[in-house]
Amino acid sequence: MTLPELKVALAKTGVIPSRKLGQNFLHDANVARWIGEQLDPQPEDCIVEVGPGTGALSEHLVGKVRKLVLVEYDQRLAEYLREKFAHEPSVTVHSEDGARFDLRPLWAEGKVKLLGNLPYSAGGAILRNFLKEPTPVERAVIMLQKEVIDRILAKPRTKAYGVLTLRMQSEWDSAPIKTIGPECFHPRPLIDSTVMLCRQRVDPLPVYDKRLFDELIRRGFAQRRKMVRKAMPENRDWPEVAAQIGCSETARAEELSLAQWVELTRCYDEFSSCPAQREDELFDVVDEENQVTGQATRGEVHAQGLRHRAVHVFVVNGKSEILLQQRSHLKDVQPGKWGSSAAGHLDTGEDYEEAARRELGEELGIESDDLPLKPVGQIAPTEENGWEFIELFVTVYSGALRTPANEVSAVEWMPQDELRTWLAQRPEDFTGGFRECWALLDQ
Repeated sequence: MTLPELKVALAKTGVIPSRKLGQNFLHDANVARWIGEQLDPQPEDCIVEVGPGTGALSEHLVGKVRKLVLVEYDQRLAEYLREKFAHEPSVTVHSEDGARFDLRPLWAEGKVKLLGNLPYSAGGAILRNFLKEPTPVERAVIMLQKEVIDRILAKPRTKAYGVLTLRMQSEWDSAPIKTIGPECFHPRPLIDSTVMLCRQRVDPLPVYDKRLFDELIRRGFAQRRKMVRKAMPENRDWPEVAAQIGCSETARAEELSLAQWVELTRCYDEFSSCPAQREDELFDVVDEENQVTGQATRGEVHAQGLRHRAVHVFVVNGKSEILLQQRSHLKDVQPGKWGSSAAGHLDTGEDYEEAARRELGEELGIESDDLPLKPVGQIAPTEENGWEFIELFVTVYSGALRTPANEVSAVEWMPQDELRTWLAQRPEDFTGGFRECWALLDQ
C-alpha cells in the first residue's frame, strides 16, 4: 500500500490517525512484504495479525496461508478490512482490543503465528496477552518503538533491564531483525521502530513456578535502587539464598541474570525441586473385574502394562468452563499433553473419592473436604488410557488455584464448545485418559 492509497483508505473510513491510540500506519509496500516473509508463511498456517489498520501487512499474506485472523481495535478500520477482504474466505476480521482478545479458540488451529505493527500505546499489553504462557503462538514478528524492543532484549546491569525483559526472555528467544525509520509511516512518529522475531525457547529453563516468578520480579524491580533482599519474602534466610543463586547479599534487582531470577524463584518454591513422580510409589494391581491381586511400583506398573486404578476430576466454574491441565514435561507418561483438571493413580488401599480429593489438593491447591464431588462413571482399562480403571468425578469451583510447577505446566479454563472443536481438530493434543473421560461426560 502506497502513501496515496493509504490516505484514500483513511479518508474513506473517516479515520484521523490518533496519537492517543498510537496509530502510525505503515505505507512502504516493500517493507510490509519483507516483514510478512519473516513469519515464514506456509499454506497450512494460521496467522493472527493485531492492529492491521488498512491491511498493509495482511494483503501480502492473503492466499498464502490457510487462515488469517485480523484483530483491529478501531471499528471503522475493522469494517474497512471486512469490505477489502470480503471475497477472501481465509480472512476473519475481529473488531476487538488486542490486549483482551480471547486466544482460547486458537488452540484448535494448532501452532499459531503472530504478526503485528503494534500501537505504541498498548504494545506491552498486547504482547503479554498473546505471548504469556500458556499460548498457542509459536512464532511472532512484532514491530514496536525501538525503546520497547530494547527493553525486551536488555542485558543485566543496564537501565533498560527490568520486568518486561525477564517476562519475555523467560519464555521467548527474541532478536531484532530490522530498524524502520519514521519515513515509512503516516503520520511520521518521532522515533525509529524495530522489527523483532520471537520464537518459543528451545533451551528450556529449569522447572519453576511462573506465577511466583512474576511476583518476585515485580517485587524486586518495584524499587530498583534498593537491595533485592528487602523485597523478598521472609520465609527463607537471605544469605543462604544469595549463596545458592550466586549473587552478593547486597545485590539489586538489575544485577541478577534471568538464570539467577529463576533459581531465586525455585528457592522460594517448595515444589520446583521435587520430582514429578516417584518410581517407587506403590499401586494396587487389579484383575479384569477391578479386584486387587497385589501391589507393584509405578515403574513396574507402567513398564509391564499392569491393570491399576486412577481417578480423573473435571472442575467446572460458574460459566460452565472446564479447567484443563497441561502436564509437566517432566512427566514419564504423555508429557506436555492437555488433560483433566486433576488426575492421578490411587495409592495402595485408597478409594476413588479419597484419591480425587487428594489430587485436587496436590495439583490445584483446592481444599476439597467439603466440596461436593459428583461421580460420572467408570472407564475400563485400555491401551489408550494406560490400562487404568478410571473413575470420573465432576465438581464446581471458581476460587483460587495453586499448581505445583513440577507436575503442572499450565492450566486453562476452556468453554465447552471450544473444547469440542479443539478435540475434534487436534485430538493428539490431549491425553488418552482425558479423551475417554470427555467422551463419557459429553455423551
